[in-house]
Amino acid sequence: MTKCVYCHQRKGRRSCPALGGLICSQCCGEHRVTRISCTPDCPYLDTGSDYQQRRLGEQFAPVRRDLYRQLNQVGGDKAAALFNLIEVVTFSYFHDRRDGQDSEVIAAIQALRRTLSPLHVPAAPMPVFAEHLKKEYDTFLKQQPQQIVDTQTAPAVLDRALALISAFSGNDFQSRRFLHGLVGYVRTSHPEIAEHLAKQTQSGRIVLPSQFPPSPPEPHVHSPECRHHH
Repeated sequence: MTKCVYCHQRKGRRSCPALGGLICSQCCGEHRVTRISCTPDCPYLDTGSDYQQRRLGEQFAPVRRDLYRQLNQVGGDKAAALFNLIEVVTFSYFHDRRDGQDSEVIAAIQALRRTLSPLHVPAAPMPVFAEHLKKEYDTFLKQQPQQIVDTQTAPAVLDRALALISAFSGNDFQSRRFLHGLVGYVRTSHPEIAEHLAKQTQSGRIVLPSQFPPSPPEPHVHSPECRHHH
């Protein structure tokens, strides 16, 4: 019996181009994309990615709700708006990319946090997504400064965002769990926003949360006085 190239226990039944051998259907379904760097020509990739995104989106939803509760305690609606901006920019940038990794998001938020620190020391050139996030943050801050948390509180917000993303992502250096969870959540819970952002990305327009169409309220996500939709 040819054992699964991933778990080395069950029988391998599917050809896995990424691992160069046969993989069992359970490992293929559980670890495809999130822990296995699947190649574009894999016949199981498209349907598997949709399933993984839906599954991880369901897992991400309660974690996300808890973070928004924390952010409202830290800085109210304006603190929540900063993480909302990160979600918007991240979804817009990665929603149609198979090669994106959580480490890119983490590095971008870390870079943004350094630029907001009073002890900021110029570092090496930013990675591509980090530059993109910083540009979108600067644009939003310039256009709607009254809608986002001040630079004194922003580092605390970013620290909580980093903690959530790192915990959800796990210890795998090439993990995509957070990205798939975010994309799956937006596509499943807010399909109209997902479509709106995809169109904006194609047109090259700057994406800002204020451009969102109204989305259905999420129960228990925010405090009763919160008027934002996420």
